Amino acid sequence: MDPNERPCIKICEYENATGWCFACGMTKPERKAWKRFPGYRAAIRQSLPARLLALAAEGHRTGLAARGKRREAIEA
Repeated sequence: MDPNERPCIKICEYENATGWCFACGMTKPERKAWKRFPGYRAAIRQSLPARLLALAAEGHRTGLAARGKRREAIEA
């Protein structure tokens, strides 16, 4: 993957306690920083796999599997 390619996969559902996106692992401020401050991209990208693993360990669906998470919450 190109290191400048944005990790966001356009699902954008966030975990309340951490602010991490279930799909890509970024926070809202990191999404903004990705565009404005390219120097932070490597640090942001480096933290994402561990975040997604932590979310998955808590039982959350992550990555593309996070699609429809909002719909599930509404139906519950």
